[in-house]
Amino acid sequence: MKAFLLAAGLGTRLKPLTDHTPKCLLPIQGTPLLGIWLELCKQHGITEVLINAHSHVDQVKNYVAGSRSGVSIRLSEEATLLGSAGTLRANADWAARERDFFVLYGDVLTNVDLTRLLAFHRARKVIATIGVYEVTNPTQCGIVTVDDAGIVRDFVEKPANPTSNLAFTGVLIATPAIFNSVPHKFPADIGFDVLPKLIGRMAAVKVSDYLLDIGTAEKYEHAQATWPGLRPVGVR
Repeated sequence: MKAFLLAAGLGTRLKPLTDHTPKCLLPIQGTPLLGIWLELCKQHGITEVLINAHSHVDQVKNYVAGSRSGVSIRLSEEATLLGSAGTLRANADWAARERDFFVLYGDVLTNVDLTRLLAFHRARKVIATIGVYEVTNPTQCGIVTVDDAGIVRDFVEKPANPTSNLAFTGVLIATPAIFNSVPHKFPADIGFDVLPKLIGRMAAVKVSDYLLDIGTAEKYEHAQATWPGLRPVGVR
């Protein structure tokens, strides 16, 4: 099983923490965020991960080189940011023969049950499945409307007039058919440029696990106080 782990963000809103450290290597209770993701992937049977890197790329390269996660890591250096969907486009060949694969936003801190999401996805036989969760600020998120069968009927990135409070978690499972919906441009964004094209052909599953977007200094500090850690293998 493969996963794209998107970790090239600049972390502008986390300054000065990211002045000398890439966002993906900021520690959560002593463990770099990237290390938490790699351990979560290993727990759920993901054996190969592609990590994109841009900011402080040498630090990311050194971390990956010293990783003992047990997960095979391919590093994709982006001299110019390609955007989340642009990274998929640039590395489509890497996942083109997979039955399905994960796309994971590396600035999200979570202990989500990826195995459960994968089972849900495969049972629905859709192009993609996204994890969703309830938020109090829907104008700042990718907002989803879902029917009773779990199929996405609307997706709007940061809507001015949201019709729902269910937001995209940054956890996505896709089949290679998703590459047909990725635009031939750089940069390109999954939320703005891809997911709206999959309405009616994409499922959503609600996530109740710990999940926090580490986007601001306030959220980063909140994570230090509230992160429960990853569950032991086999405990759900």
